[in-house]
Amino acid sequence: MSLILLDRDGVINEDSDNYIRSADEWQPIPGSIEAIARLCQAGYSVAVCTNQSGLGRGYFTLSDLDAMHRKMLALVEQAGGSIAGIYYCPHLPDENCDCRKPLPGLIDQAASALGLAPKGAVFVGDSLKDLQAAQARDCQPVLVKTGKGQTTLKKLSEHSSLSDTPVFANLAAFADCFLKDRTSI
Repeated sequence: MSLILLDRDGVINEDSDNYIRSADEWQPIPGSIEAIARLCQAGYSVAVCTNQSGLGRGYFTLSDLDAMHRKMLALVEQAGGSIAGIYYCPHLPDENCDCRKPLPGLIDQAASALGLAPKGAVFVGDSLKDLQAAQARDCQPVLVKTGKGQTTLKKLSEHSSLSDTPVFANLAAFADCFLKDRTSI
């Protein structure tokens, strides 16, 4: 089974500069839930790797984060899919942890827990940090234009090692293309 890693805010659900703080605020991007289900139904193991510094900042509690994730899991299950694992970094940027993207600790956690190699996995994100974390573990970075994706797209030319990153309108467009031609994206 091959591994597909997804960032959460801006890829699966609508993002907010004010942080997503509750299950009520957690709203899926149209088509993202169904895209995850289709990837699962095609035999891929889908996991989420997400920075959640709002937890460390005190903007929401672990209970709030669990409620957001339960909502996401339930929606994916209702659509006929499953998320193999959710891996999150609660730390602030200055805490020097190894799990905050752009460092690859969350990818390592997911790969280890699922018994799948990160090399060659696909990582779909909307930020430069997502793409850099993917690159650090020889994953295939993929950018979506949702969330911070439009801003990130403008920055790609400044990072020559990421300049050939495939770009899609959203997670649903990625899944359509990926499932149509699994040899390349």
